[in-house]
Amino acid sequence: MKALLHRHRDLCERAVDPLEIAAGLEAQGVTDRTAARFRHRDVFSLAEELYARVPRGGEQGPRTEPLPAPRVRADWILLTLLPGAFGAATVAGLRLTHGHPRLLDALAGVLAVALAMRAALRRGPLAGPAGTGTHAWRTANGTRAWTLWLLGYALLGDGLLKAAVTGGPDALPTGAPNGPWPTATAPVLALTLACAPAAWCAHLLTTGARRRLVGSRGLGDFTAAARPLLFGAFALFLGALAALLLVCGAVLHEPGAYPQTLALGALLLLARLLTAHHHRHAPAVVLGAAAAMEAVAVALPLAARLPGCAVLAAPVRTLVNAWGAPAVPALACGVAALALLAHAGRTLTQASAHAATGAPE
Repeated sequence: MKALLHRHRDLCERAVDPLEIAAGLEAQGVTDRTAARFRHRDVFSLAEELYARVPRGGEQGPRTEPLPAPRVRADWILLTLLPGAFGAATVAGLRLTHGHPRLLDALAGVLAVALAMRAALRRGPLAGPAGTGTHAWRTANGTRAWTLWLLGYALLGDGLLKAAVTGGPDALPTGAPNGPWPTATAPVLALTLACAPAAWCAHLLTTGARRRLVGSRGLGDFTAAARPLLFGAFALFLGALAALLLVCGAVLHEPGAYPQTLALGALLLLARLLTAHHHRHAPAVVLGAAAAMEAVAVALPLAARLPGCAVLAAPVRTLVNAWGAPAVPALACGVAALALLAHAGRTLTQASAHAATGAPE
């Protein structure tokens, strides 16, 4: 016990109640099994003893106020609205222009939306921790690359897959929904507009979790209180995204593409929540797996055109004939979102994910 106290002395001296020590121990990998070696039933019981053993210069009572919750700031609110605003302007330009101006509008719009999204993810509740080191840099770049692929597939992938299965594509996309390679602008526009509700849902989750840190008697109590918060924020975002899909589809006279778009939106939200709470590795791996599944689905029909390789297209052609081209992104993103939801249910309901003592993964 003395060795454990010496190892975590700074944490124990800074803490103002045992729950903060328990959250810090949990963030550093101390589990109930570890606590059992010190003859304690769980981490919180061990934290109580550490809290009692540390001498303090003055009397410190239990915390009566919640941990400081992030403020609702005008700057991050405006930043989360920018991707949707630029997305709407780009779609309007695509509908009003033809030929070379349409291509320029598309390129300028993609660049503007990408920069606006980057700014929105650097401030406010969706902001991730500042990573250091080569591994953190590679993970962050991988996550960005997979996200861009998934969004690009939402815009062009279904049209490309349909063309590949039927022997095309015979022409490049024109930006028109009724072109030879149709683009799905309504789902992508809804996803850019959904940046704002995603930020509010993340804010509600963080604020509610930090408030519940005050009333929790132990880590188990906090987990039980935090789990409904996580699933409630997740459901609230899906409802907002479904409403945006309905509006965008009606305005643009396009199908809403609900299954694949809701699956992709859920995947991107969970990935960002995990990243913002110091869990970078799992989102990068799962996003990469979903992107790889979509890429393989497009590559197999094209590879089947090689001599003797016709069998390669059979799985994709069977799936597309039975459920349509949207089944591929719905399946890829849906499975990935379920995996991240299970992971988030374990990690984002821990006190270490929301307490100030939480350490990066």
